[in-house]
Amino acid sequence: MSPDRSRAFDAPVPSQPSAPVPNSAEDRQRRRLKRNRLLATSLLIAMAAVFLGTHLVPDPGFAVQLLRAAAEAGIVGGLADWFAVTALFRHPLGLPIPHTAIVTTNKERIGQSLGRFLERHFLTEEVMLRKLRSAHVAQRFSAWLAAPATAPVLAEAVASALPYVIRTLDNKDLQDFARRSLGRQVRQADVAPILGRAIDILTASGETDVLFERALGVAAQWLEENREQIFQLVRERSRWWIPRTIDRRIAEAIVSGVADLLNKLREPESEVRLKFREALYRLIDDLNTSPAQREQVNAIKNRVLEHPEVQAWVAAVWNGTARMMLDDLARPNSKVRLAVEKLCLLVGRALASDQAMLAHIDSFLEKLAAYVVSWRHEIGAFVSEVVRSWDTPTLVDRLELVVGSDLQYIRMNGTIVGAFAGCLIFLVSRSFG
Repeated sequence: MSPDRSRAFDAPVPSQPSAPVPNSAEDRQRRRLKRNRLLATSLLIAMAAVFLGTHLVPDPGFAVQLLRAAAEAGIVGGLADWFAVTALFRHPLGLPIPHTAIVTTNKERIGQSLGRFLERHFLTEEVMLRKLRSAHVAQRFSAWLAAPATAPVLAEAVASALPYVIRTLDNKDLQDFARRSLGRQVRQADVAPILGRAIDILTASGETDVLFERALGVAAQWLEENREQIFQLVRERSRWWIPRTIDRRIAEAIVSGVADLLNKLREPESEVRLKFREALYRLIDDLNTSPAQREQVNAIKNRVLEHPEVQAWVAAVWNGTARMMLDDLARPNSKVRLAVEKLCLLVGRALASDQAMLAHIDSFLEKLAAYVVSWRHEIGAFVSEVVRSWDTPTLVDRLELVVGSDLQYIRMNGTIVGAFAGCLIFLVSRSFG
């Protein structure tokens, strides 16, 4: 037998392309395929050896003839199944026999069939939603997140990734890009309605009255603590011929008048307080409806953001925060890591006990699945295109790696079944012969 024909019975797996990197699972598949192929070939060779051995017996009896018939039929069955298995992936013995190398000659059709199969039987809304609902993803995720062993793992992952993220954000080009992009968005943003809404909320909740009274208290305290300075200011601006006592009385009158005004402002229903509230309501209305007021507020916002000192302050805050986080993450007892761990536990426990939020998460996942399903035709076409783009050795190697080891059992079974069939035929022929 020629070397080419010998190798054809034990068809080697094509060499693996350089792109994919073998992993442990793939290595196990290759070892299993090699082992099963060796077993099938060894069984066929054993049948051939038995067949040849029986011809060396000078006067074969019934048992030897039965063994010869079994071996002969086993060789036929093993060769037939070897041919069938080999024809799936390549031409047997390298001969261009019609209807062989089925995978090689039908690669494009296989890709199209696989894409259509995924599109019609897997990527359907009914299948996806049924699987999602039976999986209870939100409930299982919340239980996993609330497990004591999960939080440290997530915290460690976040703490390990944060330094790389922070150092990446420290890139000058990236900062310039973010400053341009975010700055443009912030400059175009209309903050007047937001400011008006915030003032409205503070006014309705009574927080403006609290802040106003605190400001009045600070102002009254400042007056009391700075009476002498006010007197000195009046004295410096007074005529030289006015007596000192008159200047003091004027200063006392100013302080007393301002203090009385502040006290009246403290009264909830005072006329001054009511006018102050009316002014707030007018401001809120202007911020929401007046184009001129909104333009003025947004102009102030842009001037503040573009001021060099403000930009320098923002940069300093970011740099300081980044350095602080990096120093903290470098410590074994990192506060950031501990905070992430506590946050994971709190979120997990809160989710586990909040059925409404779990329902929202499930609803979001269902909408996401429905969106993915809407792309099923494109996904099927993508799968077909990927299979079509594979080179033929890669496709044959992948398919043979998945099913080849199981196909070797067909060869073994064909050899064994053929041997039994040969025994049966021999016995029947002897019985009627």
